[in-house]
Amino acid sequence: MSKNIPDGPSCVNILKKAGCRDRVIIHCCTVCAVAEEMLGKIDADKELVIAGSLLHDIGRSKDHSITHAMTGGDMLSSLGLPEDLVKIVKKHTGAGLDSIDVAEMNLPPGDYIPRTIEEKLVAHADNLVSDNRVISHKQSVDRLRERGALRGADRMEALHWELSKLYGMDLDIIRDIIGEYPKLKWI
Repeated sequence: MSKNIPDGPSCVNILKKAGCRDRVIIHCCTVCAVAEEMLGKIDADKELVIAGSLLHDIGRSKDHSITHAMTGGDMLSSLGLPEDLVKIVKKHTGAGLDSIDVAEMNLPPGDYIPRTIEEKLVAHADNLVSDNRVISHKQSVDRLRERGALRGADRMEALHWELSKLYGMDLDIIRDIIGEYPKLKWI
């Protein structure tokens, strides 16, 4: 651990100790595989992105609603982990939640929009994974549109193209690069 950021195996142990089911851990490891591919072409704090992608759903050990992100951030904070990591977990839902979303969902007031490159990478890597399968961003965007979350869908689409520009090509190519069901290195 450097900067108090847990490494991959430590993150998996944290998930297990928190009571995350294997399915959640496999999902988190798949999100990490996508994030690591992005890190190959996008400059960001690698340790922070890996830990954030592995721990982003720790709150699902207690809650499977939209509040799992806040719950997870609080769990990491109680473990004494860095605030940058806590923020990644709290802001990973979709492409973030704006103040209107927060009010509509009765969430605690706060900033739930990913702002740093690390927050954005983890949030979007999660958008590119359904369960343990790498998908296109369009599938996630369409799912939000079908639910009537039009602002969220627009934010997700914009985030996809912002990060694709930094990556140098459409991030949907990642599925072709690492596979629909990538090899997972942390489990």
